[in-house]
Amino acid sequence: MNWANLETGVAVIVPFESPSNTSIDELVALVAADMERVNSTILSRTGSEVTMIPEVANHLISSGGKRLRPMLTLAMANLTGYSGDGHIKLAASVEFMHTATLLHDDVVDESELRRGKLSARMLWGNEASVLVGDFLLGQAFRMMVEVGSLRALDILSSAAATIAEGEVMQLAAAKNTATTEDEYLAVIRGKTAELFAAACEVGPVIANRPKAEQTACRSVGMNLGIAFQLVDDVLDYGGKAAKLGKNIGDDFREGKITLPVVLAFRRGNDGERAFWINALERGEISDGDLDHAVGLMTKHRALEDTLNRAQHYGAMAVDALALFPASPMKTALEQVVAFCLARSY
Repeated sequence: MNWANLETGVAVIVPFESPSNTSIDELVALVAADMERVNSTILSRTGSEVTMIPEVANHLISSGGKRLRPMLTLAMANLTGYSGDGHIKLAASVEFMHTATLLHDDVVDESELRRGKLSARMLWGNEASVLVGDFLLGQAFRMMVEVGSLRALDILSSAAATIAEGEVMQLAAAKNTATTEDEYLAVIRGKTAELFAAACEVGPVIANRPKAEQTACRSVGMNLGIAFQLVDDVLDYGGKAAKLGKNIGDDFREGKITLPVVLAFRRGNDGERAFWINALERGEISDGDLDHAVGLMTKHRALEDTLNRAQHYGAMAVDALALFPASPMKTALEQVVAFCLARSY
């Protein structure tokens, strides 16, 4: 996939010669029946006599996320011939883990918006957001135990620890313009891609498939997760706020070091590096600085090269699917990869 028209200012990213089937509609249709059961499970498990818990949880759960991660759990169980119903509770667990992470992230990042709506912390406060996130994690682990697969429990509980490590690594790298590309990729492997990987791996595990299939499914998730995050990083400097569900330039204003910043900083001259240090490390941001940042990224091909990196990881995700015979589900998963790369919000 080639990318063009990376313009300065609030840029719009236009995929050039992108495939026409860049949609998750096929996957949504194939897992629709199972997703109904997952959604019912999610609603029943957010119930509590403590009224604030379902209020906060449902605010985020019902706010229009694509539910991509639990759909991947269902898809991989289907792809590998699973015939039980344990995948329903595992998919719900994955969504709870993701939702808990979002609740905690918004507190750490002091975010005002989530999916285009006021974040839970803005409505109920930081304390409630953290504690309801903890409640959801507890419910996730209860469901994992109910499924009865020690290996699936191991994968998802390890993922929970790795996600937390990724978050702490990101905190350590925050506002540090000396962060390297390898260090940044380590952060997003933990923070974002690990949950994609675990969500994909548990399907073949509960289907008792050979190790090669479990590893392949994990590879699909890991590489898709990295690609997904890299595209997100670019969209923060060149997307449309209404569809992003957050303000353009939030990463810049929060001093977040993402791959476009790493590349632009490394490739810049001393004066340009001084700009990044002032803006991101010292928080000295003036009107027009976001446009200037995008201009530097465009000058040094930082946005374009970040998308090229994302495409590389997307190709590895598709290659990992090659182990499986042709099927509607395999085709749908290939389309999901294309969709994640071609998001031009």
